Amino acid sequence: MVWTVATFYKFVRLPDFAEMQEGLRSHCSALQIRGTILLAEEGINGTLAGSELAIATFLQTLRADPRLADLEPKISQAEEMPFDRLKVRLKREIVTMGLSEIDPNQQVGTYVAPQDWDRLISDPEVLVIDTRNDYEVDIGTFQRAQNPQTQSFRQFPEYVQRHLDPHQFPKVALFCTGGIRCEKASAYMLAQGFQEVYHLKGGILKYLEEIPAAESLWQGECFVFDQRVALQQDLVEGTYEMCLSCGHPVAATETVCPHCANPLKTQ
Repeated sequence: MVWTVATFYKFVRLPDFAEMQEGLRSHCSALQIRGTILLAEEGINGTLAGSELAIATFLQTLRADPRLADLEPKISQAEEMPFDRLKVRLKREIVTMGLSEIDPNQQVGTYVAPQDWDRLISDPEVLVIDTRNDYEVDIGTFQRAQNPQTQSFRQFPEYVQRHLDPHQFPKVALFCTGGIRCEKASAYMLAQGFQEVYHLKGGILKYLEEIPAAESLWQGECFVFDQRVALQQDLVEGTYEMCLSCGHPVAATETVCPHCANPLKTQ
């Protein structure tokens, strides 16, 4: 069976987010959907897998809420169910930066469609930043992209404070897996005085879905937070495996994890 995987998020005021938890959990369970949904007052963030009909039915239910009517999920497939169970969690933030004053519902950078992204990041006056974690950047990123070398998204503000001057870098382009981290990062950078902040709409996943390989400035594979580990062009499953000891993606050709030195083939 081929499983349908939907990745989605939206920054939107959800003062009743706690009351939404049980209804969403029950609906997913009834549809035999697995994965994770995060709910917070600032919005919703999720990746779910199920049959094509189940995912379509659940997304229709989400969009029935007027606040989520324009939800734009990224859809891909998996040969095996990529989640062991269902989790619907209440959080302070749907993506954790640790700064409660940064609110993408108030301001964000300029969205850039995948079709316009290559032209933007080819501009030498634009600083291109990968807002993902170091282990994600290691297996794939865009040409010219800076690696902040963060271990968690909480460290991104410190990277900006230490290394980036808004007077030196007035134009910045941000990207991440599905768009959520770079959206919040754009709100933060605008608050720090950066004049022009752009971010890739739909993230790397939407770019890989829509931009042909022959025209792409993407290099490598894109890490995803499920058992597929990574995706390639056209959202085809990638070639990496997960080290069960340290949780880092490792090339399938490796027999020992280069991050923790533990053997891989016996896991």
